[in-house]
Amino acid sequence: MTLSETSNETPDPSGQYVQSLARGLSVIRAFDGDHPEMTLSDLARRTGLTRATSRRFLLTLVELGYVKTDGRMFSLTARVLELGFSYLSALSLPEIAQPHLERLAAAIHESTSASVLDGTDIVYVARVPTRRIMSVRINIGTRFPAFATSMGRVLLASLPAAELDEHLAAIDYESRTSHTIGSRAALEKELTRVREQGWAMVDQELENGLRSIAAPVRQSDGSALAAINVSTTASSHTAESIQENLLPPLLAAAADISHDLTASRPFSRETSRLGGVH
Repeated sequence: MTLSETSNETPDPSGQYVQSLARGLSVIRAFDGDHPEMTLSDLARRTGLTRATSRRFLLTLVELGYVKTDGRMFSLTARVLELGFSYLSALSLPEIAQPHLERLAAAIHESTSASVLDGTDIVYVARVPTRRIMSVRINIGTRFPAFATSMGRVLLASLPAAELDEHLAAIDYESRTSHTIGSRAALEKELTRVREQGWAMVDQELENGLRSIAAPVRQSDGSALAAINVSTTASSHTAESIQENLLPPLLAAAADISHDLTASRPFSRETSRLGGVH
């Protein structure tokens, strides 16, 4: 079967159609998991091109560094990843995180969100609600005090000591409920635990009846670019059941988002600020 008979079929030519470019791309697409290496004859059969045409394109790709050969077998090089890099690097944090959050929400039947740190607040940048669980409607751009949220604590715990000190000094420790941490000393103790365990849980500190657990989305240097969480009600899950049933899939989703972000482009600490999330 040739590529023209598969899902990789090229569209009907238009007045702007460049046939040589289309053929060159068909040669690249001919390589896949089942065909990582091919002879000239193999590739001609896969693409439906003549041997002479296939040879010209292959040798051009070899000169450009996208294909390598031992004289008989041809295979792609890692340089082909450059072809997708521009697309990946243009993706924003919300665009990359959203499908992961959707899969997580579907699997656990609870609301999921992503946020970044902006001053002493967290700002929601992605969200998948399953039901209304807070008195305040949460939308993209909604802000909450970082110290009273699970995502905020994950992000605060990831800050360098000097930067964390500035944040802690600027926080207004206003009690949202009777459970809210009310002092810098208590928050510092909690952040130490969060840093050690790699995740944070907030039990009815932001709003009565609301429980939330969060994990960091990390950059290649290990710092937290963002955080994702799962929110539920105190009547639906105990703190113990949250750790047992919701934490493992949350950590897996955070790791997957971290991987996709790291693969798409390198991040510096500056991009973790709201203004640097493209």
